Amino acid sequence: MSETHIHLLITHLPIFGSILGAFVLIHGIWNKSNATLVAAYNVLIISAIGAGIAYATGEGAEEAVEHIQGVSKNVVEEHAESALISLIALIVIGCISLIGLFVTVKQSSLIRPFSMVILFASLIGFGLAARTGYLGGQIRHTEISTNAAAPNEKGGGDGD
Repeated sequence: MSETHIHLLITHLPIFGSILGAFVLIHGIWNKSNATLVAAYNVLIISAIGAGIAYATGEGAEEAVEHIQGVSKNVVEEHAESALISLIALIVIGCISLIGLFVTVKQSSLIRPFSMVILFASLIGFGLAARTGYLGGQIRHTEISTNAAAPNEKGGGDGD
């Protein structure tokens, strides 16, 4: 399995992991369940690790597609820039989640404020990761590209 395969497989983890972590966190906050908060923090930590793996394999994936006709270098660069921002955000969320894990296990009075901060951060992280995934999808999935022509713009559509 090449870096490209690993990249394509792992890139979904930070996206879905960050939103799943947020939903589990909401459930834990709502039910005042420390066990659920711990589960949410673990999901967010795993998402941060997934972001690291996705970023580390991104260069290999870029090399695999950079010479393919129709692949826009600008789209690849925009995806890479967005990936770096997402990586930083998810690593910060992972680190804060580690602290939240410690705070929750130690039964500190900071459990609720920490969980709210991490919830807010995880929603931002999801937005950043989702944008990065969208930009990555545009590299080879021209059907989602904003630069793709609409069916009627190619001519021969509805007779106009």
